[in-house]
Amino acid sequence: MIQLALYSSIANPPHGEHLERCVDETIAEAELAESCGFDAMFFGEHHQDRDGFLPSPLIVCTAVAARTTRLKVGTSVILLPLYHPIHLAEDVATLDIVSHGRTILGVGLGYQPADFNMFNVPRAERVGRFEEGVEIIRRCWTGERFSFPGTYFQVDDVQMLPRPLQRPAPPLWIGGWAPAAVRRAGHLGDAWVGGPSMALEEMKQLTDAYREAAAEAGREPCVILMRDAWVASSREEAERVYGPEVMTAYQYYWRNRALAFQHIDSEAAFTLDNLAEDRLILGNPDECVQLLHRWSEALGTNYVVMRLRHAHSGGPPHREIMKSIELFGSHVVPQLT
Repeated sequence: MIQLALYSSIANPPHGEHLERCVDETIAEAELAESCGFDAMFFGEHHQDRDGFLPSPLIVCTAVAARTTRLKVGTSVILLPLYHPIHLAEDVATLDIVSHGRTILGVGLGYQPADFNMFNVPRAERVGRFEEGVEIIRRCWTGERFSFPGTYFQVDDVQMLPRPLQRPAPPLWIGGWAPAAVRRAGHLGDAWVGGPSMALEEMKQLTDAYREAAAEAGREPCVILMRDAWVASSREEAERVYGPEVMTAYQYYWRNRALAFQHIDSEAAFTLDNLAEDRLILGNPDECVQLLHRWSEALGTNYVVMRLRHAHSGGPPHREIMKSIELFGSHVVPQLT
């Protein structure tokens, strides 16, 4: 069985719409996703971002949790080095209680300088802050009293109450693309979330490295596949509606030296034909089912987080996203169970 989840970028309105309307649309997409058999919805985090990432994903999670009953809500990812881990542990525990045990915390290092500059956190400290943060969050969630004499965080005789509703704790996923981040996920996380635009062969290599690291740490590996995805009545329609949006996002990542596109030496190489085959879940329902099985079999994963909306392009439009979610629910999800 392959489970599907959604990742939502709440983008700056592309045609002058009010931002609150975009938030309302995202909540409507979550409600529809729940009714269509999706497992969860995830939100990311950036700051000072002109493309409209909302800076407080846990608040958006709370809004979605209030309008759903079964759908899990989570972050993919929250930028852990920017937070005091005890405060974050408390916020996530509260969300877990409010959502009746439906919370997943996904954390990552972060990479954009603006995010770190805003909070006066040196990027050079992000790995140490991240690793200490993970340990402190886990100890907070036990409900036991503890101390932690860290380099970046010093905790003296504290007990975090109330505990999260989930036992022993909410899932703590770690996102990352670089080899060091992938191994860190194996050592510290309950699951690894790979980037959405890394090609299949590169994902295979990173997955092997993650599984090796998880085995070293005595952890059961869990690979969460994140993919840019779109289903339509035909491949041609999917390319027409989704193609321009995903290509705009990929060009943004390439210009910002993202690892997933470091081997591409010219912008002219950015065509849907060149990039779709080993990166996207795209096409009619049967094609999407085949692609999902291909990725699942190649990486040994049964959980896919799909990104339909792209912040860097502002689309596709809400009405098209709703159509795609409904088509996933009616013609793709039944073939995955």
